[in-house]
Amino acid sequence: MGQAGNLNYTRVEEVPETVPVLPLEGALLLPGGQMPLNIFEPRYVAMIDDAFASERVIGIIQPRLDGKQNGEGDPELANIGCLGRISSLTETGDGRYLITLHGICRFRVVQEVAVDEPYRVCEVSAFAADLDLGAGADDVNRDELLRSFRQYLEANQLEADWESVTRASNETLVNALSMMSPYGPAEKQALLEAPDLRTRAETLIAITEFALARESNEDGGGNVLQ
Repeated sequence: MGQAGNLNYTRVEEVPETVPVLPLEGALLLPGGQMPLNIFEPRYVAMIDDAFASERVIGIIQPRLDGKQNGEGDPELANIGCLGRISSLTETGDGRYLITLHGICRFRVVQEVAVDEPYRVCEVSAFAADLDLGAGADDVNRDELLRSFRQYLEANQLEADWESVTRASNETLVNALSMMSPYGPAEKQALLEAPDLRTRAETLIAITEFALARESNEDGGGNVLQ
């Protein structure tokens, strides 16, 4: 069961098949995760107005990594994104919205839909397996994930609330660390497209270890094998 705010999604049929999408490079929303957003562009303010008046669901998706554009001069979209439900909305008084999206499930773009609205809309196919948020959590190598996370923090002189980290479920831990990771668009897309929690954790560990090795090499601490 996927819970997003006050609403539970128990069947893929409950998930909208046509949604407005917000293209954001380097952004990663995952099922069960929460993403705060500052909405200020007029077209996206209109999108939030329309979404909030209906099912409150929008899609977060990256532009294609190769930079290809469509006939309208807009970036082509990646094949896979994540649906989020607006769980909170605050008006700022200067035309902006501060919203929080709660991740529902990933989706694959079926096709972009021609609309009169200023924002983009896609027909999507939801990942039904994502509605079972805990699926595969027992297969995650939690110790290895925490070891990698700790090494990254130490290398970058950062701190974390370890009490909260150790209390988090495997599903929350993997997805939260993936969303907050400081990596680039390609790495974020790889984390999004990982087929299950175990693979996502393994992908995050591999990306982190590569980043640490590269930092060590740049600091003169050794050679990175190519």
